Amino acid sequence: MLGYQGKILHIDLTNRTSRIEEFGEEMGRKFLGGNGFCAKILWDNLKPGTDALSPENVIVFAVGPYTDSAVPSASRACAAAISPLTGLFFDSTFGGAWPITLKRTGLDAVVLHGKADSLVYLMLTEEGVAFQDASHLKGKWIRETCDTITETEGGTDVLAIGPAGENQVRFAAMAHTWRKSRDGISGRGGMAAVLGSKNVKAIAVRGKAKTAWADAKALRTYVNETAEDVRTGTAALHKYGTPILVNMINKMGALGTRNLMSEIFENCEPISGEYMHDNFLDKHTTCLKCPVACGKNYLMKGGEFDGLVWKLPEYETIFALGTMLGIGDPGVMLQANMLCDELGLDTISAGVTLSLAFECMEKGLLSEKDVGGPLKWGDSATMLRLLDDMTHRKGFGDRLAEGGKRLAAEIGGDAPNLLYASRGLELPAHSARALKGMSIGYATGTRGGSHHDTRPTLQYASDHDNTSTEGKPEFVVRTQNFTALGDSITQCRFTAERGYGAMINEKYAEMLNLVTGWDTTADELEETGERICNLERALHVREGVSRADDMLPYKVMHEPIPDGPHKGMHCPPDELEGMKSEFYGIRGWDENGSPTAATLERLQLGDVAEALADSGNGAGNGAG
Repeated sequence: MLGYQGKILHIDLTNRTSRIEEFGEEMGRKFLGGNGFCAKILWDNLKPGTDALSPENVIVFAVGPYTDSAVPSASRACAAAISPLTGLFFDSTFGGAWPITLKRTGLDAVVLHGKADSLVYLMLTEEGVAFQDASHLKGKWIRETCDTITETEGGTDVLAIGPAGENQVRFAAMAHTWRKSRDGISGRGGMAAVLGSKNVKAIAVRGKAKTAWADAKALRTYVNETAEDVRTGTAALHKYGTPILVNMINKMGALGTRNLMSEIFENCEPISGEYMHDNFLDKHTTCLKCPVACGKNYLMKGGEFDGLVWKLPEYETIFALGTMLGIGDPGVMLQANMLCDELGLDTISAGVTLSLAFECMEKGLLSEKDVGGPLKWGDSATMLRLLDDMTHRKGFGDRLAEGGKRLAAEIGGDAPNLLYASRGLELPAHSARALKGMSIGYATGTRGGSHHDTRPTLQYASDHDNTSTEGKPEFVVRTQNFTALGDSITQCRFTAERGYGAMINEKYAEMLNLVTGWDTTADELEETGERICNLERALHVREGVSRADDMLPYKVMHEPIPDGPHKGMHCPPDELEGMKSEFYGIRGWDENGSPTAATLERLQLGDVAEALADSGNGAGNGAG
């Protein structure tokens, strides 16, 4: 089989055994790899009602047909499980060198079942898996963990969790560090907490297995012919990284500030991409086989953190740990980013949860006694201290470690109305009030508060009307299909969108055919993305998700943007309900948000339709 190794490794952590599952072209063509494989494997291996932090949860790591090929920016992997934050199927992608090395072990996916009886790391090679004692790594930061395992094993790439994952912080992140590249961070959804609950500190990979391609020469020619499009489309990202968005979106009046009390941050320039590039750039960094090099290392000059060298804080981090907390100090941003990377925290969930707490104190819903001191906008020292406290579940940090939704429910009163989250996942920096496509996208996306289901990129185009709901449900369906495809083949979103198109088109079909030898078309790939989205929805419906759960934060629906170019914009409940009905109709779902049997059967998911019908959770006979 071309483009694949054709093997999935299942590891039983409880009994320290493993087995190989082989698959053929039918599975490859239906689900592609990455995210698609994750959804299929979890559908087959998870029982409904599984608690995310129980041994019964299953976590999958999968790569795709593009991985290790000449296709640019394809060293990507997908990790998926029941999320400790949302309680639902969740997938998180990451880059670096680890994904390519995993494929070189002769595997397309690794599936972890059960729980080890003591802290271990897994050593994966072409010969199989070895269970190694990791007691000496307990509590270690991520980079030290990766370095220690690399020195012990030699010639390995390592994906590790930090103390936050060990302590099962519900939004704990894991990271792969590689000396020649930017780190690969699997940030969202708490996948590191799942590993921590299974007593897995790290997964190391080493291998030299080759993958056969249908036409390697023609693929290389095609990549070379399209290289200029990639270079041109990603030029700003190459120069500045994602912080290039800070000034642009702030000028639009769409940059969440002080827990959305405003969407304009008055002290934006020092934390903008342009300013930090001009003053602190140390070097460009990149994932393996990526021509874009959107990563940057900064060298801080002056201030409290003078001399600190670390990778740039991404746009989302600057939003969550900066503007949402009223902080505009670049040194603080770099220090906070370093702590989150090393301790293993998702910067978005950490920052947005903190912003909820800050506003709750301002409104009298939390006292200094509750928290252990004051919480004031712009207080960077308190923010940095609380990152450590939530990691180690100390004092008020233990409550923060549960995430915004649980914290708001515990505080009670008006706190749930101050929460900026959807489906239990804290929202990122692309405004749910200023961008109508993000409004319906956040409400219906599998992950919820994530910009990696529905993409904001095209919504920032000058000709895109963000004030109207017209056409937005159809736009969201197509961009969700696109992201499902991208996370399954697998390719970095930046290179794909800016080099080959932000919607599925024939370029993706042509490249995939050169990799696999298939005769696929853009229309078939659109259906493949649709199939994966529907399987993800079926996983949610099986857990009881319905129309009532496709919801937006109270602030987005009831509190218009107070100032700036988008003053007055929000997404009131009746507007959201109208977009949901239209979205469901396009998707072929019933009015309760469940895929119909007809839709699932059309997408070759008849077994899924039967299972949902048997469970009583949807898949009726209607046409949607």
